[in-house]
Amino acid sequence: MGMMSEFKSFAMRGNVVDMAVGIVIGGAFGKIVSSFVADVLMPPIGMLMGGVDFKDLSVVIQEAAGDVAAVTINYGAFIQTVVDFIIIAFAIFMVIKAMNKMKKKEEEAPAAPPKPSAEVELLTEIRDSLKR
Repeated sequence: MGMMSEFKSFAMRGNVVDMAVGIVIGGAFGKIVSSFVADVLMPPIGMLMGGVDFKDLSVVIQEAAGDVAAVTINYGAFIQTVVDFIIIAFAIFMVIKAMNKMKKKEEEAPAAPPKPSAEVELLTEIRDSLKR
Protein backbone atom coordinates (compact mmCIF):
# COMPACT_ATOMS: atom_id res chain seq x y z
CA MET A 1 0.00 0.00 0.00
CA GLY A 2 3.04 2.28 0.38
CA MET A 3 3.47 2.59 -3.37
CA MET A 4 -0.18 3.65 -3.84
CA SER A 5 0.05 6.36 -1.18
CA GLU A 6 3.35 7.57 -2.65
CA PHE A 7 1.77 7.73 -6.12
CA LYS A 8 -1.24 9.59 -4.71
CA SER A 9 0.99 12.19 -3.04
CA PHE A 10 2.93 12.57 -6.32
CA ALA A 11 -0.20 12.93 -8.45
CA MET A 12 -1.85 15.42 -6.12
CA ARG A 13 1.08 17.82 -5.91
CA GLY A 14 0.23 21.22 -7.33
CA ASN A 15 2.77 21.03 -10.16
CA VAL A 16 1.42 17.77 -11.57
CA VAL A 17 -2.21 18.87 -11.42
CA ASP A 18 -1.36 22.23 -13.01
CA MET A 19 0.60 20.46 -15.74
CA ALA A 20 -2.29 18.07 -16.44
CA VAL A 21 -4.74 20.96 -16.75
CA GLY A 22 -2.30 22.74 -19.06
CA ILE A 23 -1.96 19.68 -21.28
CA VAL A 24 -5.73 19.25 -21.59
CA ILE A 25 -6.28 22.94 -22.35
CA GLY A 26 -3.31 22.92 -24.74
CA GLY A 27 -4.75 19.96 -26.64
CA ALA A 28 -8.10 21.70 -26.99
CA PHE A 29 -6.37 24.94 -28.02
CA GLY A 30 -4.39 23.03 -30.65
CA LYS A 31 -7.60 21.64 -32.15
CA ILE A 32 -9.15 25.12 -32.21
CA VAL A 33 -6.10 26.56 -33.95
CA SER A 34 -6.01 23.67 -36.46
CA SER A 35 -9.66 24.24 -37.31
CA PHE A 36 -9.10 27.99 -37.56
CA VAL A 37 -6.20 27.52 -39.97
CA ALA A 38 -7.85 24.81 -42.10
CA ASP A 39 -11.39 26.20 -42.17
CA VAL A 40 -11.04 29.98 -41.79
CA LEU A 41 -7.53 31.16 -42.67
CA MET A 42 -6.38 28.95 -45.55
CA PRO A 43 -9.50 29.02 -47.79
CA PRO A 44 -9.28 32.81 -48.41
CA ILE A 45 -5.50 32.55 -48.91
CA GLY A 46 -6.07 29.71 -51.38
CA MET A 47 -8.75 31.74 -53.16
CA LEU A 48 -6.36 34.69 -53.48
CA MET A 49 -3.76 32.33 -54.96
CA GLY A 50 -6.11 31.24 -57.75
CA GLY A 51 -8.45 28.76 -56.07
CA VAL A 52 -5.78 26.55 -54.50
CA ASP A 53 -6.88 24.10 -51.80
CA PHE A 54 -3.86 23.66 -49.55
CA LYS A 55 -5.01 20.21 -48.45
CA ASP A 56 -4.65 18.98 -52.02
CA LEU A 57 -1.20 20.43 -52.76
CA SER A 58 1.19 17.56 -53.32
CA VAL A 59 3.99 16.24 -55.48
CA VAL A 60 3.47 12.79 -56.98
CA ILE A 61 6.55 10.62 -56.59
CA GLN A 62 5.05 7.47 -58.06
CA GLU A 63 1.76 7.23 -59.97
CA ALA A 64 -0.93 4.83 -58.84
CA ALA A 65 -0.70 1.46 -60.49
CA GLY A 66 -3.51 -1.08 -60.15
CA ASP A 67 -4.27 -1.62 -56.46
CA VAL A 68 -1.21 0.38 -55.31
CA ALA A 69 -2.01 3.95 -54.32
CA ALA A 70 0.06 6.85 -55.57
CA VAL A 71 3.05 7.91 -53.48
CA THR A 72 2.90 11.66 -52.82
CA ILE A 73 4.55 14.36 -50.74
CA ASN A 74 1.66 16.37 -49.30
CA TYR A 75 3.33 19.72 -48.82
CA GLY A 76 -0.01 21.56 -48.58
CA ALA A 77 -0.89 19.72 -45.37
CA PHE A 78 2.63 20.48 -44.15
CA ILE A 79 2.13 24.21 -44.82
CA GLN A 80 -1.10 24.12 -42.80
CA THR A 81 0.68 22.36 -39.93
CA VAL A 82 3.48 24.94 -39.98
CA VAL A 83 0.91 27.76 -39.81
CA ASP A 84 -0.77 25.94 -36.88
CA PHE A 85 2.58 25.71 -35.11
CA ILE A 86 3.39 29.39 -35.67
CA ILE A 87 0.05 30.50 -34.25
CA ILE A 88 0.32 28.21 -31.21
CA ALA A 89 3.96 29.18 -30.58
CA PHE A 90 3.07 32.89 -30.78
CA ALA A 91 0.15 32.43 -28.37
CA ILE A 92 2.38 30.58 -25.89
CA PHE A 93 5.05 33.26 -26.28
CA MET A 94 2.52 35.98 -25.46
CA VAL A 95 1.27 34.11 -22.37
CA ILE A 96 4.81 33.52 -21.08
CA LYS A 97 5.74 37.13 -21.81
CA ALA A 98 2.73 38.35 -19.79
CA MET A 99 3.58 35.99 -16.92
CA ASN A 100 7.21 37.15 -16.88
CA LYS A 101 6.07 40.78 -16.89
CA MET A 102 3.81 40.16 -13.89
CA LYS A 103 6.58 38.25 -12.08
CA LYS A 104 9.03 41.07 -12.80
CA LYS A 105 6.63 43.64 -11.31
CA GLU A 106 6.39 41.52 -8.15
CA GLU A 107 10.18 41.35 -7.91
CA GLU A 108 10.59 45.09 -8.56
CA ALA A 109 8.33 46.02 -5.66
CA PRO A 110 10.81 47.48 -3.21
CA ALA A 111 10.86 45.55 0.01
CA ALA A 112 11.32 47.49 3.22
CA PRO A 113 14.92 47.19 4.33
CA PRO A 114 15.30 44.89 7.32
CA LYS A 115 15.67 46.62 10.66
CA PRO A 116 19.28 46.52 11.82
CA SER A 117 20.11 44.29 14.75
CA ALA A 118 20.67 45.71 18.22
CA GLU A 119 24.45 45.36 17.87
CA VAL A 120 24.47 47.33 14.61
CA GLU A 121 22.34 50.08 16.16
CA LEU A 122 24.70 50.27 19.16
CA LEU A 123 27.77 50.43 16.93
CA THR A 124 26.12 53.15 14.83
CA GLU A 125 25.42 55.21 17.97
CA ILE A 126 29.04 54.78 19.13
CA ARG A 127 30.34 55.82 15.70
CA ASP A 128 28.10 58.90 15.67
CA SER A 129 29.24 59.82 19.23
CA LEU A 130 32.89 59.55 18.24
CA LYS A 131 32.33 61.76 15.19
CA ARG A 132 30.93 64.50 17.43
